[in-house]
Amino acid sequence: MSESEKCVEQREEATEVEEAGGGGGGVEVRNALPLNAAFVSHETRRKSAYLRHPADRRPRTSPARQRETFTSTPSEKSDSSDAGKESSSDAGPDGQDASSSSTKDSAPGYEEKVQTDRTNRFEYLLKQTELFAHFIQPAAQKTPTSPLKMKPGRPRIKKDEKQNLLSAGDNRHRRTEQEEDEELLNESTKTTNVCARFDESPSYVKTGKMRDYQVRGLNWLISLYENGINGILADEMGLGKTLQTIALLGYMKHYRNIPGPHMVLVPKSTLYNWMNEFKRWVPSLRAVCLIGDREQRNALIRDVLLPGEWDVCVTSYEMLIIEKAVFKKFNWRYLVIDEAHRIKNEKSKLSEIVREFKTTNRLLLTGTPLQNNLHELWALLNFLLPDVFNSSEDFDSWFDTNNCLGDTKLVERLHTVLRPFLLRRIKADVEKTLLPKKEIKMYVGLSKMQREWYTKILMKDIDILNSAGKMDKMRLLNVLMQLRKCCNHPYLFDGAEPGPPYTTDLHLVVNSGKMAVLDKLLPKMKVQGSRVLIFSQMTRVLDILEDYCMWRNYGYCRLDGQTPHEERQISINAYNEPNSAKFIFMLSTRAGGLGINLATADVVILFDSDWNPQVDLQAMDRAHRIGQQKQVRVFRFITENTVEERIVERAEMKLRLDSIVIQQGRLVDPSANKLGKDEMLSIIRHGATHVFASKESEITDDDIDEILERGEKKTMEMKEKMSSLGESTLRNFTMDTENSSVYTFEGEDYREKKKVINNWIEPPKRERKANYAVDAYFREALRVSEPKAPKAPRPPKQPNVQDFQFFPPRLFELLEKEILFYRKTIGYKVPRNPEMPNSAQVQKEEQGKIDEAEALTEEELEEKENLLQQGFTIWNKRDFNQFIKANEKWGRDDIENIAREVEGKTPEEVMEYSAVFWERCNELQDIEKIMAQIERGEARIQRRISIKKALDSKIGRYKAPFHQLRISYGTNKGKNYTEEEDRFLICMLHKLGFDKESVYDELRQCIRNSPQFRFDWFLKSRTAMELQRRCNTLITLIERENMELEEREKAEKKKRGPKTTSAVILYCVKHPDGLIWSY
Repeated sequence: MSESEKCVEQREEATEVEEAGGGGGGVEVRNALPLNAAFVSHETRRKSAYLRHPADRRPRTSPARQRETFTSTPSEKSDSSDAGKESSSDAGPDGQDASSSSTKDSAPGYEEKVQTDRTNRFEYLLKQTELFAHFIQPAAQKTPTSPLKMKPGRPRIKKDEKQNLLSAGDNRHRRTEQEEDEELLNESTKTTNVCARFDESPSYVKTGKMRDYQVRGLNWLISLYENGINGILADEMGLGKTLQTIALLGYMKHYRNIPGPHMVLVPKSTLYNWMNEFKRWVPSLRAVCLIGDREQRNALIRDVLLPGEWDVCVTSYEMLIIEKAVFKKFNWRYLVIDEAHRIKNEKSKLSEIVREFKTTNRLLLTGTPLQNNLHELWALLNFLLPDVFNSSEDFDSWFDTNNCLGDTKLVERLHTVLRPFLLRRIKADVEKTLLPKKEIKMYVGLSKMQREWYTKILMKDIDILNSAGKMDKMRLLNVLMQLRKCCNHPYLFDGAEPGPPYTTDLHLVVNSGKMAVLDKLLPKMKVQGSRVLIFSQMTRVLDILEDYCMWRNYGYCRLDGQTPHEERQISINAYNEPNSAKFIFMLSTRAGGLGINLATADVVILFDSDWNPQVDLQAMDRAHRIGQQKQVRVFRFITENTVEERIVERAEMKLRLDSIVIQQGRLVDPSANKLGKDEMLSIIRHGATHVFASKESEITDDDIDEILERGEKKTMEMKEKMSSLGESTLRNFTMDTENSSVYTFEGEDYREKKKVINNWIEPPKRERKANYAVDAYFREALRVSEPKAPKAPRPPKQPNVQDFQFFPPRLFELLEKEILFYRKTIGYKVPRNPEMPNSAQVQKEEQGKIDEAEALTEEELEEKENLLQQGFTIWNKRDFNQFIKANEKWGRDDIENIAREVEGKTPEEVMEYSAVFWERCNELQDIEKIMAQIERGEARIQRRISIKKALDSKIGRYKAPFHQLRISYGTNKGKNYTEEEDRFLICMLHKLGFDKESVYDELRQCIRNSPQFRFDWFLKSRTAMELQRRCNTLITLIERENMELEEREKAEKKKRGPKTTSAVILYCVKHPDGLIWSY
């Protein structure tokens, strides 16, 4: 058979393979074509599909033959329509959409057929990846033809050749001697493109030399390119993914004569770092950075981008979305995406836009492990190879099932699928010169202020802690966030910082346990010549740290999500320059933990920890990377006996669990990372009893060396504990099993001890009397703890009693007994409440009470009637609310004014009710809320008394206060108000009466009527609220002045000593005439 005949026959076989197996992941196998034609990009393959001649196709096989092939066919869609969508539906024998057939669902064995087809597609995918892996060999061992030298897709048959083929009845053609001589001559003169392989750093890489593993990574990237495959470079953070990528683009220019255009898509914080790396390593590449406002961008596009005098465009994700219309005009050679997890959601705006660009090759860079979420991994693979990984449904069904989690063989096949597209190395394996980082957990105590705020937060949601309220997940998350803020610094809450005036001094340190340890640690680090990175998730913590650094005169830089792009690079350069005076670089964990090189620092302080341990690892690797000359020390601050302990423990367990599962070659169950309501409640409860037990500060006065030694010891204990835990124990700690319960705490089941959940935490509140069945009765009456359970039946004629009517406790016992007996008579069965974690036990207890119930005796019925007359039956809810508001307004002791506020009640009735209320108020359901309301009102009363006293004292020191009064501003005198205006405000406020409700409206009117300020438009235009704020500031200054004056008078009295008094002696002399007194 001649060569031309073989060519025609092979072309026919390739067409048959394409039609029979086209559904296997969307990859076409063309055995007769050159190797590179099978690996061209999706865009090229789509175009080439329209260039094929009808003569190239064989007639379709019979319907019976087609039913034996794969059901789905590769969709002929562009990258934009292919992204994030599944492949086309199953096609029927006539080429129509099988989903439109009315007999699809009714066909026997349809589900089995779908499952079989998926299995077949998986097998086909494995075969294709084996082909990919086969052709990705060291470049020195293979000499593939460059894909740039040939047209992509199936070769188009020339018109004369097509005519010859058609004229031959058997599709065969015998070459003449002249044709064979011409072919041999062409083969002898044809030059082959040899794929370059580097044994050392390429010559176009300047400044320094690439390391061995970086050269191997470059060779791997080149082999990907030469075979037309896109890939993921997933080296661990700090191993030089940036350099390897730049070297690849340099190879394209110097060895393949393809300078560009290339696009590098990076986070905003790393833009200038990429530009500097281009200039440093491969200065021959002309890189431009697209960033700035609209005018700057338009000028760069007009003067630089459109003329084409550049090779690489570096821009951020945000700029790409804004300027997508401009970028779509270019045919990109390489599209590189740094921190590739930004496109892990295929439905995000960024993911959709990057899929619309015309690109020849694509490369993803990420230092984050990809084993954690397989659907996100599919999104990355779909972006790289949309034809191979075109269906997320198929991918999830293959790998993301419970059966797959324990199937080592199946996961090994997944690794086989990924091996051609993904390269990952870790520091411990390749970078031997980099010392391992050392982490020390610093356990700190709560300050007195922190304990107070921590207690307030827990008391506000005490019903959740004791499982009496609705366990809403968002509410639990909010409580967790507030407690984490308290662990960092109480000044994160409005009103916590003393002032105005606000000062920057020692109180920043003493009111936070972490700040106290930081204040001891930083001087030691400075003496040792170290430089420090401080990471926190909260930007307001960075505000406090900034004030602290200014107070201690530490040179510092700051970077968070709100830092402008230009300032970011200025700060990074200023910190990294030789002999820099900057000692501290404070960063937000999310914004500063990606892609920034701060290897000039060797100490990392994690002020707080993230739920995801990978985020903290990324932050550490800002310093622990190539170029680090010292051993990196990581200090993680953890507040003892708080939620932070459990958060860090959970993160450690997650890392340990992931490492165990991945080392065994299995997948990580994504459900294990979810934080359930029971676990959140357990975290919130952790340490609550310890916090309630005391109000004193726990900040230690120990030396920093002792604190470090104790931290190292606890860190080692934590490591030993984690290393000893098996997989099952770790999963139980995360409480991700089906039978998990909030009663299981630290391995102990508290249900066995029959403890009432209300007693789990004993908050520091007023003692309650243990009245029999009162709580149970009102819980049943008000349905507080079981809002979704069906309402249980009650006797038809039972009296309506309220807790604020203060009936004798014996009455509730009788009413409860009557209800239970009634339910027994009607045969009521207690239903199981699925919302409760121990519903079976509660159901059993309640049903037991009903089964053992007995009817009331005659004596008990008579007793019940007598007890019903002993409560405050004439008091309704409206009267009770008026009584509470009156107590808030006037204070609990002002019975006369309280009686005026309660309508329809005499002073004697109010006095009698008040006496019983304060004696038995702990029996009320909402007593905490009620007492807080009354105490807030009494605090306002005391505050008004204190202010009135301060104003009286200030005014009383002057004969003519409107002219003589002086205010001691100190350093807090503002620029808006003059002293004359402030004097008038203080004097008029005292004259009108500070405690009047409308005093500030009257003060505003007095200002407008005063001829003194007829031209003072600023003061006359102030609102009542603005005048109140100014008066509050002045009152604070007056109170401080009065306090200083009192202290000065006391000091003077103490200095003068006791007064000297003269003794008077009285003599009494008796005479016959009477008494005579003499002195």
